[in-house]
Amino acid sequence: MVFYCEQCGECCSIMGEVLSVFEEYGDYRFLLVNKYTGEKTRVEVDLDKRALFMEEDALPAACPFLRHRDHVGYCTVHLTRPEMCRDFGCWRLLILDHSGKRAGRVMQARFFSPESPALALLWEERIRTLDEREDEDWDREVIAILSCEGYSVIR
Repeated sequence: MVFYCEQCGECCSIMGEVLSVFEEYGDYRFLLVNKYTGEKTRVEVDLDKRALFMEEDALPAACPFLRHRDHVGYCTVHLTRPEMCRDFGCWRLLILDHSGKRAGRVMQARFFSPESPALALLWEERIRTLDEREDEDWDREVIAILSCEGYSVIR
C-alpha cells in the first residue's frame, strides 16, 4: 500500500504518550525511548527544521518533535525518526468526496473513521455488515460500493 501523508499531524499528536526524550546530547541530538517497549532511538533535528523545532507547540501529549506551522504538521526529526514512525500509515483506505476533500479513512484492521455524516450513514447501511472476507476482497468490495456512490478511494 502506498501511503501519502497529508501532514495533518494527527498521528503524532498523541505520540508523547509513547515516545519521550531519554537523553539530550546537545547540538539538536537526542535519545528517544519508547515507554512501552523500552526501545531507544538516536534522533537528530533535521538541518532545515531547526528554527521550527525551537518554536513551542501547544499539544501537551504530542511527540516532542512535532511542530505546526500554518496548519501543517512537521516531524522535525524526519530523517532519523524511529522505525515505528517510519512504518506508520494513518489509513488503509483514504476516502475522498466528490470535491477531493477527505471524507473518512479505514485504518488498520477495518477501523472506520468518518468525517462526513453522509459517509457514516452509507457505512452503516452498506459496508459495516459485509461478511468476513479476506482483506483484499473486502477492500475491493468497499471500494466498489464507495465508487458507485461518488467517492474516490486511495489505497
